[in-house]
Amino acid sequence: MPYVKIEVTREGVTKQQKQQIIKGVTEVITNTLNKDPHLTHVVIQEIDLDDWGYAGEQVSELRAKGITADKN
Repeated sequence: MPYVKIEVTREGVTKQQKQQIIKGVTEVITNTLNKDPHLTHVVIQEIDLDDWGYAGEQVSELRAKGITADKN
C-alpha cells in the first residue's frame, strides 16, 4: 500500500490542481512500481505561510518581499 504525502504552502491550490496531482502521482507509482492504484494513497497537506520557513525566514515574509515559488 503506497502512501505519498505532499506538503505545499497554503496559497490557493485549487481542487482541480489537487486532483491532477493525485492522479499524476498515482500513475507514477502504478507505472514505476507496478502497484495497484486502488491501494495507493496520496495526501496533500497545506501549510500556512507562517509555519513554513526557508533560508531562516518565514515564507510569509519572503512573499512580502516578492520572493515566490513560481516558475519563471
